[in-house]
Amino acid sequence: MTGDADLLTAQRARFTAVDPALPEAVAPPQDDRTETLTAALPDGRRVTASLVHASYPVGSAHRLWSAAEVWELMPLIGDTGGVGLNALLNAWVERMRTVSPPTSDSACLVSWPSRDVEATRVFLDHGFQPLTTLAVRRTVQQPQPRVEPLVVRRARNADMDAMLQLTLAELRYSASVGATVFRENAVPLKRDALRKRLLDGDPVWVAERDGMTLALADCAWTPVTPGSWAGSRLQPGNWGYVNCVSVLPGARGNSIGRRLMDVVHAEFTRGGASGTYLYYNPPNPLSSVFWPRQGYRPLWTLWEARPATALR
Repeated sequence: MTGDADLLTAQRARFTAVDPALPEAVAPPQDDRTETLTAALPDGRRVTASLVHASYPVGSAHRLWSAAEVWELMPLIGDTGGVGLNALLNAWVERMRTVSPPTSDSACLVSWPSRDVEATRVFLDHGFQPLTTLAVRRTVQQPQPRVEPLVVRRARNADMDAMLQLTLAELRYSASVGATVFRENAVPLKRDALRKRLLDGDPVWVAERDGMTLALADCAWTPVTPGSWAGSRLQPGNWGYVNCVSVLPGARGNSIGRRLMDVVHAEFTRGGASGTYLYYNPPNPLSSVFWPRQGYRPLWTLWEARPATALR
């Protein structure tokens, strides 16, 4: 029988081989909030995973980018590849048959390295969709961007109405092409989040022309250290986080988003960022083209079976 320590060592080596940009693989959590699943392979080896169930109450901000009820699996498969992952997902299917039938506002979720092509086939066969990608861009030196006649500047309290309009436009669009859900309390939740960003002095930029705000880049700094949640997703360093970028629908196609991000990237570089990261939706026909052109590439894919009954 393969122990968890051996599985973790093998999984670290496999992740490094699949994508050297990944952080060191960490052991799945094991506490009173998690359940352990195991599966036996034909050669006698065993693989394991932690299963976490979360329910987000009505009014929770988490519901804007997640189903209300989520089962998340964190596999530890060592070097068994698709065979081990498939065995764990089969065990998960059997486990889900023992719970009360999930509602339509539910999901089964696995975050897995994007470049693991062998795993991709397994996820698709089990009813998962790649609804969200965590993508990264390493800091590169670049010439100072030209911003005239477009003016890019840090956001102020006086920009709140325009910022909220842009944020809600992005939320509505993302709800059509990804994991986002436009809830009935989206407006106050987004307004409160923007107010907190400005109060905390987070890097938030707007782009305007002739006094009209056309685009928003809502960003933050993320210090990443080993052992933290962020450390399980990114290599150590001080990362810039791009939370939301939105261009007014009527202003799209004029390079405004690109020029806004030129300024954002230059400012993060000037601040000593190790790199920048963000989440985008692969089914989104705009962001799936825009972000790779800005130098971002997938690191992790969040695979979802939504609703949870879609798991097979």
